[in-house]
Amino acid sequence: MEIRDNGPAIGAMLVANAAFLLNDTLVKFSSDNLPLGQMIFVRGAICIVLLAIVCQVTGVFRSARLLIHPMVLLRTLAEVCATLLYLTALMRMPIANATSILQALPLVVTAAAAIFLKAPVGWRRWTAIGVGLTGVMLIIRPGFEGFDAWALVALAGVMFMAIRDLSTRQMPEEIPTYGVSLMTAVGVTIMGAGLSVSEGWQPMALQDYLSLSGAAGFILFGYIFIILAMRSGDISVVAPFRYSAVLWALAIGFLVWGEVPDAMTIIGTTIIILTGIYSFWRERRLSGG
Repeated sequence: MEIRDNGPAIGAMLVANAAFLLNDTLVKFSSDNLPLGQMIFVRGAICIVLLAIVCQVTGVFRSARLLIHPMVLLRTLAEVCATLLYLTALMRMPIANATSILQALPLVVTAAAAIFLKAPVGWRRWTAIGVGLTGVMLIIRPGFEGFDAWALVALAGVMFMAIRDLSTRQMPEEIPTYGVSLMTAVGVTIMGAGLSVSEGWQPMALQDYLSLSGAAGFILFGYIFIILAMRSGDISVVAPFRYSAVLWALAIGFLVWGEVPDAMTIIGTTIIILTGIYSFWRERRLSGG
């Protein structure tokens, strides 16, 4: 696959990153007034309605049986776990820090592909993975004064995101993207409903409905475009564009909450990004791209 053929997939990745960050921002805003489960449920219910309309218009429901494929079910379960863990951490730590940890995802995907799918990964890329995870440790700082235990929760969410991405790559091409997105939204919304039972339900103001409606729209775009990017593009070319999320997160964190990452976080983030880019450059070189 030539680089020029990856243009639409790269564009999809950039749109997905922006959409997910704007969703995170609106959810973090609402967390001051609402419990996590309620936010996930309301956002998900709106998202399901929107996706159901899209699926009806595009004829997805005529091939609904394809959506019970094991890889679709595994992807949905992984997304549910990732959403719960990552949003739980996001509510309790700066958005730039959480997003920086999220940038370890391409490295984790590469390692998981080597371990579970027997993908060829040489010592150079294993070294890059190790160095990249060192960058994660600089952000988390276990055993030091700046340690934030919620960063470990965010990292656990990244592990499930890796399972989500690998299962996406394993899905047959005939399974419709909109249908996979709907399955994801249904699974996450059911999880939110269960969580809200234990957390309780709070009265919602108009602003809360507007914020979560906006979040639903953004996560809808995120679901669709991340699947398009992972299914249609050369992963070694497309995946590094995930790192655009860091710029979004730094800007939003500073402008909205006045958050300024410390030196260790910036160094750790830089290490993760550089090692991730090297890993994908190496993969592309070995594949003759």
